Amino acid sequence: MTEDQTDRTEQTEAEEGTVEEGAAAEGVQAAESSEAPAAEDQAQPEPGGEEQEGISLASREGMRWYVLRVASNKEDQVCQALSRKVKIEGLEERIGRILVPTQKEKRMRGGSVRVVERKLYPGYVFVEMATEEDGAVPENVWFMVKETTGVGDFIGSGGKPTPMRDFDVEKMLRAAERRDEQPGLGIPFKKGDRVKVREGSFENYEGDVDTIDEQKGMVTVLLTIFGRATPVDVEYWLLERV
Repeated sequence: MTEDQTDRTEQTEAEEGTVEEGAAAEGVQAAESSEAPAAEDQAQPEPGGEEQEGISLASREGMRWYVLRVASNKEDQVCQALSRKVKIEGLEERIGRILVPTQKEKRMRGGSVRVVERKLYPGYVFVEMATEEDGAVPENVWFMVKETTGVGDFIGSGGKPTPMRDFDVEKMLRAAERRDEQPGLGIPFKKGDRVKVREGSFENYEGDVDTIDEQKGMVTVLLTIFGRATPVDVEYWLLERV
């Protein structure tokens, strides 16, 4: 991710107050994103629907997973609003889990490390739902959904939502289970990389990466100073690959 993209991401986080998100466009997405799980009728059969390492991969009895398009940066609000409405209107038999999978990331800025959450599928909310026998959304459920601010439509055709593939359901649920894992900084360098210092006392100096401290976000670079290779500790965001 470039520095400009990072700045745009942080601006979105300040506006939303809950998560950082790279997609800042307003309105409901009109077409299926390349990151969104594909519809079941677009893929060959995939393995799934079993229990692995304590994670339930199967949908609840009589339900399947569907993908709901929502306005950008409104995923959490839609998820919370739908969850409240399901309880208030007693639709638990029709609507199961409602999820917005995120991934924790560490980011260092100005010498301090912070943990942020990044949405894995911007513009989408995942709904576990029981449809009618013909695959249509029950009228009372659809009325509840479409009256929720920020909601677009389910991915599907002919007025009927298309259930997710088992493979994509497994991927989505595993991502939701991993949201509490402690993330790393994701320093984009490795030992031996040729880098240049962008700012600071050694600005424009070039050298080779010697060691990396993932926890502190520091990279030891061998810089040639007065004709000698000298190890210098530099914060990773002050470096760029040559």
